[in-house]
Amino acid sequence: MTPLVKDIIMSSTHMPALFLGHGSPMNVLEDNLYTRSWQKLGMTLPRPQAIVVVSAHWFTRGTGVTAMETPPTIHDFGGFPQALYDTHYPAPGSPVLAQHLVELLAPVPVTLDKEAWGFDHGSWGVLIKMYPDADIPMVQLSIDSSKPAAWHFEMGAQTGSAAR
Repeated sequence: MTPLVKDIIMSSTHMPALFLGHGSPMNVLEDNLYTRSWQKLGMTLPRPQAIVVVSAHWFTRGTGVTAMETPPTIHDFGGFPQALYDTHYPAPGSPVLAQHLVELLAPVPVTLDKEAWGFDHGSWGVLIKMYPDADIPMVQLSIDSSKPAAWHFEMGAQTGSAAR
């Protein structure tokens, strides 16, 4: 992170929105340039009170948000070493934040998912390096497969107001 970017983030009145590609699921087990960059971000950014993740691995018809106290770690991949399947990211969920997002995104109907999904590797694969203690409440928003990219961008802008 350049000094200018760091100054902008640290002087902001709200948390930044980040786009972080997770690459190979093996990054969870590896120490490389990507994983060290994620670790550095976690140490450099102000500690968030909660995290809202949009993962490309959760496609739904309509918009959903995880709304359970203890979402499961989803291992949505195949053909990898057992150590990867044995890895879990037990971050707490936040039904309160999920409900806040439902209200914030209205009139878009958002389904509170209380049991079907959890945290897929598109989210926990990066966050396990940024916040290894898994102690920051988080929710995951789905991608509505029936909507275009511009719609999702606007929804992201609305969601960003929760960071203030």
